[in-house]
Amino acid sequence: MLVGSQNPVNAALYQRSDFDLVRDIAPVAGLTRQPNVMVVNPATPAKTVPEFIAYAKANQGKINMASTGSGTPSHVAGELFKMMTGAPMTHVPYRGGAPALTDLIGGEVQVYFGALASGLQLIRADKLRALAVTSAARLDILPDVPVVAEFVPGYEASGLFGIGAPKGTPTEIVDRLNRTINAGLADAKLSAKFLELGGNVLAGTPAAFSKEITDEIEKWSKVVKFAGIKPE
Repeated sequence: MLVGSQNPVNAALYQRSDFDLVRDIAPVAGLTRQPNVMVVNPATPAKTVPEFIAYAKANQGKINMASTGSGTPSHVAGELFKMMTGAPMTHVPYRGGAPALTDLIGGEVQVYFGALASGLQLIRADKLRALAVTSAARLDILPDVPVVAEFVPGYEASGLFGIGAPKGTPTEIVDRLNRTINAGLADAKLSAKFLELGGNVLAGTPAAFSKEITDEIEKWSKVVKFAGIKPE
């Protein structure tokens, strides 16, 4: 199983489910963390995260936040920002990133915590203004763009990706898969590709990946409760 960034969010959303991410998989290895990027229309007066927070608070009810759908990583990344800053934003869900970006460029919405890979070319073409990336550290791919945590201590909302096996898979099989995956992640070409996409390699032990999963579920459970997000 490819464990993606949506899985820990779904674990927080769907309290009653036949599938339990923690119970029903044997974590094998992490692959990568992929950050989102906080982008606004260039016409928006805010040029920094603190300016955006002040702008949102001064314009309550006028700031629309796009997402790729209710409960998606872009949505909860924005709700985490809202929870930690008190910046009032109205959630506007779209059916995917393309229509969200189209309306952001058109000025129908004001902010979007979208996937870096989908917005990078628009940022470089000055069609969108990047206020910050959501990773824990700055990215080589956007060295002049700060991280949200420089202004909102503790904020982090990068997508987690890794590999899981069925629960009950023998330990020796899990360990063999882990060693093989980590060896692949050590390849310079592969790690360079992850960096090109704005992410970083997440090599480590099965136990380390298990902790990444449980930490993500705990974080997003708080955000889901705060925002009152319901499964759709």
